Amino acid sequence: MIIQNLPVEFEEAKEVLNAIQHAGFEAYFVGGSVRDTILNLKIHDVDIATSAYPSEVKRIFKKTVDTGIEHGTVTVLDHGRAYEITTFRTESTYQDFRRPDHVEFVRSLKDDLKRRDLTINALAMKPDGEVIDHFEGLRDLKEGMIRAVGVAEERFHEDALRMMRAVRFASQLDFIIEKKTLNAIHHNAHLLSNVAVERIHVEWVKLLLGKNPQAGLKDFMATELYHYCPLFSDKKQVFNKLMNLNSSQLTEEEAAWTLLCYLSNLASSGVKELLRAWKSSNSLISNVIVATELVTLIRQQKMDSWTYYRSGLHCLRIANEVAVILGFGINEDILEQKYAALPIKDKHELQVDGGLLINRLKMKPGPQLGVILERLEHQVVNGELDNQQDLLLTAASAWVK
Repeated sequence: MIIQNLPVEFEEAKEVLNAIQHAGFEAYFVGGSVRDTILNLKIHDVDIATSAYPSEVKRIFKKTVDTGIEHGTVTVLDHGRAYEITTFRTESTYQDFRRPDHVEFVRSLKDDLKRRDLTINALAMKPDGEVIDHFEGLRDLKEGMIRAVGVAEERFHEDALRMMRAVRFASQLDFIIEKKTLNAIHHNAHLLSNVAVERIHVEWVKLLLGKNPQAGLKDFMATELYHYCPLFSDKKQVFNKLMNLNSSQLTEEEAAWTLLCYLSNLASSGVKELLRAWKSSNSLISNVIVATELVTLIRQQKMDSWTYYRSGLHCLRIANEVAVILGFGINEDILEQKYAALPIKDKHELQVDGGLLINRLKMKPGPQLGVILERLEHQVVNGELDNQQDLLLTAASAWVK
């Protein structure tokens, strides 16, 4: 197979491949960028594999960075762009089911490709667009099949995260996992407990944001991988609910977690516990807590001006995306109009502050000052008081004891 009209990312990188080849070595585009080009999907990082050893790559190019040289990866800086170039390699046993005990550099492309996880990721491409396929990855792409390279059990013992990647690709590409590969995931699911949560997190979120998350969830449950994910062992019913929802595609991670937390009926403390177990950032945790509460308020039709104000537009959009999937969302234009109509969007827009109240009303710093400012904030947001300094000072003076 020869791919005509290569994406610009490959065209820009050809000079790097040509330089390696002119030095007497082999060099190919490999992995996900080749797969996604064949599927007419947007490509991201362009990865390059070569028969040149790291020291040889560094002699070819003037600007390089040793980003992962122990595993054969050198980053080449070329015309303001960075390309990761990795030497063909084979790998020894994996005692921890995550990292090889030993990496050996080789000159054979086939030996390098056979250590990869799935056939659809074991494709290489020459600069002219000719695809090299040693493991029938093109056939599997055509048939919509997820299949391990070689013996599935061996691939999953080498890196247990590959099991999550398989179910993630089932969702992301809307493919079917080949029976032997699926059975191998089921038999080895327990190995996932050896993988860092951060790595599982990435694959889990990609699954939820995929083209067909129901397909990925079905395999995630059938293989019992969920038993080996943080705080997921009791969520079978929640995952069943997710699978039965409208197939509307989620757009971002915060919405995915909000949907899961809402269906799990988690209070803010439960949301925090779950997301901390998944090593989520504090900002993501805060937003999901707010958005999960908002979904309930949208369902109950209890969205007042103060709710719009304290939630912020970002969390409102997240919650409404989830509410739409659940069948009770607000028209997006109406939601944004209501938010835009708020007199203020932040307390710093209030035309008085603590310093002004102290100077003009001779108030003393203390709890009463905060209570009065909060009361003014509420009244302005609810349209009970115009955000004008004189009016706010008059109202505050009546409350001073």
